[in-house]
Amino acid sequence: MRIARFTTGDDPRFALVQQEGDKTFLAVLGGDPLYMPAMPTGERVELGDGVRLLAPVIPRSKVVAVGKNYVDHAKEMGGEVPSSPLLFFKPNTSVVGPDDPVVLPDFTQEVSYEAELAVVISKVCKDVTPENARSYILGYTVANDVTARDAQRVDGQWARAKGFDTSCPLGPWIDTDLNPEDVGVRSRVNGELRQDGRTRDMVFDVPFLVSYISEAMTLLPGDVILTGTPAGVGRIDHGDRVECEVEGLGVLANPVMRRR
Repeated sequence: MRIARFTTGDDPRFALVQQEGDKTFLAVLGGDPLYMPAMPTGERVELGDGVRLLAPVIPRSKVVAVGKNYVDHAKEMGGEVPSSPLLFFKPNTSVVGPDDPVVLPDFTQEVSYEAELAVVISKVCKDVTPENARSYILGYTVANDVTARDAQRVDGQWARAKGFDTSCPLGPWIDTDLNPEDVGVRSRVNGELRQDGRTRDMVFDVPFLVSYISEAMTLLPGDVILTGTPAGVGRIDHGDRVECEVEGLGVLANPVMRRR
């Protein structure tokens, strides 16, 4: 099942994504599927002109991200692979959706893309075991952990570099059936392939991450975990278009702009 959040110009609504040939339809739901069963209203909207996909979830409290969770990425960043997950936060104000612009802040001249698999939490999650972690996951979406590298180096901690507005694109929808054990994670900038990794190469897998994070903090419905990025990160600039893809899930595309 795929769950989208969308608007036709009015208040955001949720829908089930239905593919029929080369057309995509949104079967509208009566409420937020995080808090009630997914009940179609009977209304269907074709995805196209006048329909805008939004970030499939706005985290209720937090985005928890994992740094250096692929060996090759840790090496390209000039650091050691962490012995335990390296965690940081992105505020929910950093979240944008498909085709929303990534706006480059004035304080940075060196911004990077990072394609990632994202985990969406379905219910209150505290002190769970890796074996039980999957029962707390609603599904998965695609993320771009946009990062101001120069600010990251200067600040020494990552709040400004990774938490600025528009630094966390999510989308295009949540897939509840994806098996995250071995899927491709890729990025393209202006159509050119930049990253091409697989989740099997993560240092810490999804169940371990959910368990580890829940030992330290309570995860709430709608919270999002970013699971790290494979090697191949690089710079994006005004006028670029960056695409992040998780195999079997979909493509998240965003233009990049700097306000003049």
